[in-house]
Amino acid sequence: MRNKILTYLKFGGLLILITVLFAFASKRNERRKIKEVLIEFIEEQDPYINELTVNKLLIQNQERVTSVGKEILVLNTVEQELDAHEMIEHSDVYLTVNGELRARIKQRTPIARVNAVTPFYVDVTGNTMPLSDSYSAHVPIIHNVSEREVAQIFPLLRKIQEDEFLKKHVVGVYLGADGNYELELRVYRFKLIVGKIENLNNKIKNFKAFYQKALRDKSLKSYKKVSLQFSNQVVCTIK
Repeated sequence: MRNKILTYLKFGGLLILITVLFAFASKRNERRKIKEVLIEFIEEQDPYINELTVNKLLIQNQERVTSVGKEILVLNTVEQELDAHEMIEHSDVYLTVNGELRARIKQRTPIARVNAVTPFYVDVTGNTMPLSDSYSAHVPIIHNVSEREVAQIFPLLRKIQEDEFLKKHVVGVYLGADGNYELELRVYRFKLIVGKIENLNNKIKNFKAFYQKALRDKSLKSYKKVSLQFSNQVVCTIK
């Protein structure tokens, strides 16, 4: 009986000690200040948003982040504010046991720039995004297309982005008055008429075959226009 009482007393004392230590650690953790802010841009991307801008977004209650107590730092709110930024696709904000505030940032990826009265980018998801004050993306320039027509041209832009051959050669896209699309190439000056945005895979396959043959024949500079509009053929106009 005596041994049981001693066991209960020891167990009770251990629980009290754990509770006190936990309360002490929690209180100490609340009072600890954030020592450092570390920002990491995940994936290798061009800097459309810089660390200074992200750091400003991390500030809460108009105080410097390095002097904000952990008890008033609401990480979910910080993430929501970062994710709402027009250049950020996704963020992950967390605190380390050493008092470091870390933010992992994934930027949005522009794949084309629309040459409008107010220019804007089209990102990899087909949504529009503003130009960056930090960096100018090296992407094809789109002409004669309005914001409401972005959804219509997006399959062509996505094809250019995903195809290494097109990504290397295409620097511009034009929408003609007849509704046909024309591609501007980086090196050669002939007009490349895609036509309507349909059967893109077949059209691009045909163009690649034509390009390789003309490259071997050294005849690419001889053409004024190359049309992919017609089924299973490439129609060329000589200068």
